[in-house]
Amino acid sequence: MRIKRIIILTLTILFTTLLSASPALAGALGGGEVAASPWSVVPFAILLIVIAVGPIFIEDIWHRHYPKVALILAAIVVIYYLAFLGNTHGPVHALAEYVQFIALIGSLYIASGGILIRIDKKSKPLVNIVILVIGAIISNFIGTTGASMLLIRPFIRLNEERLRPYHVVFFIFIVSNIGGSLTPIGDPPLFLGFLKGVPFGWTLVHNFVPWLVGIIVLCITFYIVDKRNNKPNEDFFGEIERNYTNKIEIIGKKNFIWLGLIIAAVFLDPNVFDWVPGITYHGDTFSFIREILMFTIAFLSWKWASKEAHEGNEFTIEPIREVGFIFIGIFGTMMPALELVSEFAKSDAGASLISATSLYWGTGLLSGFLDNAPTYLNFLAAALASQGGSISSTADVVAFAAGDGFDNSVLQLKAISVAAVFFGAMTYIGNGPNFMVKSIAEQSGLRMPSFFGYIFKYSIPYLFILLGFTWAIFFGLELL
Repeated sequence: MRIKRIIILTLTILFTTLLSASPALAGALGGGEVAASPWSVVPFAILLIVIAVGPIFIEDIWHRHYPKVALILAAIVVIYYLAFLGNTHGPVHALAEYVQFIALIGSLYIASGGILIRIDKKSKPLVNIVILVIGAIISNFIGTTGASMLLIRPFIRLNEERLRPYHVVFFIFIVSNIGGSLTPIGDPPLFLGFLKGVPFGWTLVHNFVPWLVGIIVLCITFYIVDKRNNKPNEDFFGEIERNYTNKIEIIGKKNFIWLGLIIAAVFLDPNVFDWVPGITYHGDTFSFIREILMFTIAFLSWKWASKEAHEGNEFTIEPIREVGFIFIGIFGTMMPALELVSEFAKSDAGASLISATSLYWGTGLLSGFLDNAPTYLNFLAAALASQGGSISSTADVVAFAAGDGFDNSVLQLKAISVAAVFFGAMTYIGNGPNFMVKSIAEQSGLRMPSFFGYIFKYSIPYLFILLGFTWAIFFGLELL
């Protein structure tokens, strides 16, 4: 009870401070939409902090109350936007993007939960690398979310004798993020770019070499780390002596059909096909048929799934429930941060800084902590605006991707695309599948690193070196 009172008091003080400190408050009371105060990013910062430290210092309290914390922090920002800034556009966009996000990731999670893959082989570094590379390839056909949900459970089971957190972290690096760099299906920011006018094959042509380098570097690094892990994980899985048949068994194959239908539904966007009905709000058109189909397919795939597959996967709804509530908080609270980034990027001061290097690091670093899809769009809009183009013009986006009438635009778009996908692996919240994979691993009994533990123990020493290497090879030459 005391903890609840402290939380309520803290949030009340936060809300009061936010409103009183906002320079927009005086004008907001008179009506009309005004800019958000820099103070409005505080709820987002608080959410990141509690996601990072909650599971460590107040684990029991956190697991009981994280839905309330996420909802309250999101509500503070939404109320601030609606009642005091007169801004309905931001919350409506955030809601639409959240529904699209949870429809895709939730349906893929449920459909893949009905597919049981048993790999009866001994865990070895090369076997693990083969699975990671396969995951990196198929993520371009069923998305990083689909590939992650399909392979994370068999990957964990394969390594049950010597499972360590680094196995799951490198899975997040390779399968849940960098693997999906080659097609718009692979990762949400690339799909948004495709919807805006970037040709479907553009990413395969321009991202292939960075993708190949990234996968090779991470696989070599993983091999070195995994080769040194010779201690069996007896405490985690008990008896480890067993004979291997070297066979691969797939149960619940019919769920691959459901996965295919979900991926096909992704393209039912009213902004792409005029015949697809949508909801129009202030000039923006949002899909709803696609999301209804995804939720329906998810329900049918769950209802008709193989019981053996569900039991073998220890399938429960808890991981998607946790992701659902956490990302309500993220989508609700990150609106001011995205707005402030967007306004700066489009300003004269921001436009003067536009280059492949600044776009790579700007898009990348923010993609690790904000959702990488809107971050991609903000920096693409800034790059276009700096040369007189508009992201609202399909013709401008097509010309920008082709380098037709724009200076150095192909390299700039490549920097934005690579950074949004690669840097999404930096934190648990950089890309949707990351948190899902973490939740599944923890449900299996593995204690994953904390939010900051993930960053300092894995992202900085392993991933950040690759990110710097990628910049130096593909984008740093423009400074010479």
